[in-house]
Amino acid sequence: MLLPLPTDRKRAAVVDLGSNSVRLVVFEGQSRNPLPIFNEKAVLRLGRGLQSTGRLNDEGVGQALVVMARYYALARAMHADPFEVLATAAVRDAENGPDFVAALERIMPGVPILVLSGHEEAALSAQGVLCGMPQARGILADIGGGSLEVVRLDGGQAQDAATLRLGVIRLADRAGGDPAKARTLVDTDLASVPWLGQQPGQDLLLVGGAWRAMARIHMAQTGYPLNMVHHYTISRDEARDLTGVIASASLKGLERLPAVPRRRMEDLPYAALVLRRLLRATGCRRVVFSANGLREGWYMRTIPPEIAARDPLRAVAEEDARLYSRDPALPGRLCAWTDGLFPDETEEQRRLREACCLMSDIGHHDHPEFRAEQAFHYLLRQPGSGLDHHGRAFLGLTIAMRYEADPASPWLLPARLLLDSAAALRADILGHALRLAYTLSGGTPALLALAGLDARDGALELRLHRGGGVFAGESVVRRLEQLAQIMGLRPMITEG
Repeated sequence: MLLPLPTDRKRAAVVDLGSNSVRLVVFEGQSRNPLPIFNEKAVLRLGRGLQSTGRLNDEGVGQALVVMARYYALARAMHADPFEVLATAAVRDAENGPDFVAALERIMPGVPILVLSGHEEAALSAQGVLCGMPQARGILADIGGGSLEVVRLDGGQAQDAATLRLGVIRLADRAGGDPAKARTLVDTDLASVPWLGQQPGQDLLLVGGAWRAMARIHMAQTGYPLNMVHHYTISRDEARDLTGVIASASLKGLERLPAVPRRRMEDLPYAALVLRRLLRATGCRRVVFSANGLREGWYMRTIPPEIAARDPLRAVAEEDARLYSRDPALPGRLCAWTDGLFPDETEEQRRLREACCLMSDIGHHDHPEFRAEQAFHYLLRQPGSGLDHHGRAFLGLTIAMRYEADPASPWLLPARLLLDSAAALRADILGHALRLAYTLSGGTPALLALAGLDARDGALELRLHRGGGVFAGESVVRRLEQLAQIMGLRPMITEG
C-alpha cells in the first residue's frame, strides 16, 4: 500500500471555461513553478453565435454540462482543494449565462463558479505571464474566443488593463466573414486603448491557444531547434511576415502550412489579423510567446506569498539540488569556487551560473555512459517556467560539459544553435570548472574549501592547502590543463 500524499504535495484544480474551449488543469504541490499533473481540453465553442443571438448556443451548453460533470468527478477523485471554475467572456456576456451557471452549480456541488469580469480576467492572465517571466515589460495580449485582454506590464506589475471584443469567435461573428470589416473593427477597438502605443520598442507578450498555434507554425517553417512555445521569441518583422501569410491564406493554404492544428484553422486568420494590427498599434520591438496565462495566474494566487515571490529559476534549481545533490552545502561552495573565473559577469549570467552549481549533481545516479546526454536533455526541456530558451541551452550545455560530453556530440546541436559564441564559451568554461571541482573534492564541500581557483596574469592557478588532504593527482592535472586550454591560459598549481 502506498503512503498518502505528503502535505506539501496538495493538489489544486481549475476549470477555464472559455468562449472557445473548456479546460481542466490539476496542479500538484505548492512550488514556485506550477506542476500540472492533469491537463485536458474540450472544444465546445460556447460563444459561437453570441454576437447575433446574445445567448450561449444550445449545443455548446449541452456538451459543456457533460464535460463539466466529468471534470468534477476527476478533480474530486484527485482530492483537489482548492477547486474552482473560471468562466470568461461568453458566460459573462450571454443573457443565459446565469442559467448556465446555475446548471453548473447543480452538477458541481461545492465548487465555486466564478464569472470573471474583463479586468479580473486580464489581471489573472498578467499574473500567469509574470509567473514565468517575472521581469516582463511591455504589452501583454491574451486572445480567447470571446475577448482580447491587453495589459501594460512594467516592473513586474500590471499597470493598466483593458478588455476588447476581439476574441477570434466574436470577431468572426461581428465581421460576418468580411476581412475588410474585421480589420476596421480591430483598428477601432485598439484605438480605444490610448496607452497601447505610448511606449514603442518594448515586447509584445502573447497568450492564447490561437497564437500558440502560430508560434508552432513559425517554428516548423524555420526549423527552430527547440520545440517549446514558452519564451519563444521572434522579431517584429518575422511576426509581421507570419501574420501576412496566415491572414491571407485560404483554408486549403492553411492546410499546407506545417504544424497547423486542424481545430484552429478557422480561428487562425482572425488571430493573425489581430496580431498584425497589434504590431502596428504598439510599435513593439519583438514578440514573446507565453504558455502561461489565466490558469497559472489562478494557481499563483493559491500558493503562499513567500513562495510566489521567489525567482522561478532559483526555486526549481534548489528543488533539484535537494533531490540530487550529494551534499546540501556543495552548490554554494561551487559557486564561490568559480567566482574568480567570471569577474565581469552580468547579474543574469551570475543567476545562470548559480543555477548550474545547484543542478551540477543531477546525473550522479544515472548510468555513466549516458549522464551527459540525460542531464542535457533534462535541463533543456525541464518544466520550470522561469527560463528562456537561451538559459535552457546554457544550463544544458554547461552540465553536459561537467559530465564530459564530447563537444561534437550531435545531440548538443540545439544548444549550439541557441547560444552565441560568447555564451557557449562561458558554458564550456563553467562545465569544465565544475568537473575539476568534483574530481578534486569527490563532491565534498570540506575538501573543496581547501582549494582555490583563479584566472589572472595569463595563468589559471589552482591553489591547494598543504596538508589538507587535497592532492593534484593525474586526473586533477589533466582537468586543470583542459580548462586552461579552453580559457587560453597556462595551468599552474601552487601549494601553501
